[in-house]
Amino acid sequence: MAGPRHILTLSCANRPGIVARVSTCLFESGANILDAQQFDDTETGNFFMRVVFDAAAEPIEHAALRSRFEAIAGTFAMTWSLRPSDEKKRVLILVSRFDHCLVDLLYRWRSGELRMDVVGIGANYSRETYAHIDFGDLPFHYLPVTKQTKLEQETQIWELVRATKCDVVVLARYMQILSDGLVAKLQGRAINIHHSFLPGFKGARPYHQAHERGVKLIGATAHYVTSDLDEGPIIEQDVEMITHRDTPEDLVRKGRDIERRVLARALAHHLEDRVLLNRNKTVVFAG
Repeated sequence: MAGPRHILTLSCANRPGIVARVSTCLFESGANILDAQQFDDTETGNFFMRVVFDAAAEPIEHAALRSRFEAIAGTFAMTWSLRPSDEKKRVLILVSRFDHCLVDLLYRWRSGELRMDVVGIGANYSRETYAHIDFGDLPFHYLPVTKQTKLEQETQIWELVRATKCDVVVLARYMQILSDGLVAKLQGRAINIHHSFLPGFKGARPYHQAHERGVKLIGATAHYVTSDLDEGPIIEQDVEMITHRDTPEDLVRKGRDIERRVLARALAHHLEDRVLLNRNKTVVFAG
């Protein structure tokens, strides 16, 4: 019987022969390719690929395959990742007062929809704020912050990231702007949900901004965090129709549903290694 599935992702400058070399390496390692997707970005000249495979017959020796693939990766100067698909990523969730995204992620995690290990909840509000939420055995970390204590609080966050060995930090409506220093440490592994269809209505109170402009669509955007506020590479977006009758409060209420599903989809893409960075954009391979 076939063994566990593995996921290989890679990106590099496009050159002839990449697919052939990758496919040959997997074949010679006894792999059976189940799904393969690739994208050649003619604007940047970069190539992206995601391959899911299992064993054609005998179990695949992961270490041997990794060693064999390193030579190919070196030839093409690839950025790459290879891991068993059943290896769950460790996720730390940061939240502020609004908890709808947090509750949704916990539900999807407990129901098995999001395959991850939640290593903790970090919040700049006290636990009493979330008394209605069943955290079970999840560690809760109260991380209060003011303008004067921001540096110390971010040091706590970074120590928490290191202590939990988390792979992904999710800003589930965490309403604090991360410093450039912390952003640099979390590059490519911090996902934020912004309550607007970026690049429109950046910054604070985007639903009120949208109402003032009389827009007919509101949306939400999940993106990787960068030092440029609300300008990180976009992973997932969605929108919903509104009318002239909707108040700013209506937009906030309707927006919560969009935020929940957009963040969940973006996190799922990341957990399944479907997202590859392409300069200031992303390549997201469909499920």
